[in-house]
Amino acid sequence: MDERTQSFYPLFADLKGKKVVLVGGGRVAARKAEALLAAGADLTVISPQLSPGLEELASEGRLLHVSRAYRHGDLEGAWLAVAATDDAQVQKEVYQEACQRRIFCNVVDQPDLCSFIVPSQVRRGELVIAISTGGRSPALAKTVRKELEERYPPYYAHYIGLLGKMRDHLMQNVSDPAARREKCLALADPRVLEWLKSEKWDNIRRWMQEICGDGGLEALLPSRQDSEKTPKRGGEQG
Repeated sequence: MDERTQSFYPLFADLKGKKVVLVGGGRVAARKAEALLAAGADLTVISPQLSPGLEELASEGRLLHVSRAYRHGDLEGAWLAVAATDDAQVQKEVYQEACQRRIFCNVVDQPDLCSFIVPSQVRRGELVIAISTGGRSPALAKTVRKELEERYPPYYAHYIGLLGKMRDHLMQNVSDPAARREKCLALADPRVLEWLKSEKWDNIRRWMQEICGDGGLEALLPSRQDSEKTPKRGGEQG
């Protein structure tokens, strides 16, 4: 292995309700803020000025804005820190404080000042696929992401949501472990994706009825109006 290549341990972090400090107020910081808020973070943004997007989030009460430059000590109580400024010294100081406090830290576009990196992503509802080249080729990560976006179209979001509801129903209503396992394995039926793609709702209803029975069918099956909604295009390069 090339000595310059760092091997990262992939993980998905639960940020719900956790304090996250974002240093920076520009366009890149706004993109980071949107992703952090989507993950449920309790977000504090430290910057003298904010981009229009961040100003809107602050006015909506979705984040706390500290209207000044970063100071040592601003990461107190944080679970995670992100530095997204155009000041190299500030970026370094944020990373150093994070290390002192044993806080996860990401410094945008500086892998050597990161305890974690944010991979390129494809999102289809609760299906999340992360792509990383260890910082060696962001262009390749972008290419792979585009390929995966084509391989996993937006209707996968419907599929994952449906499977999740059905699995929850089976876990709660099928007491026999062997029967429950068999039914859960039957959920990964490739025909369902084709039915979703071609909007064959009657086929989906019959399939659900075979697995979950009449009792859980009406509670599980979304309305046709909800089913026909197209999810927003997923994928974001970190």
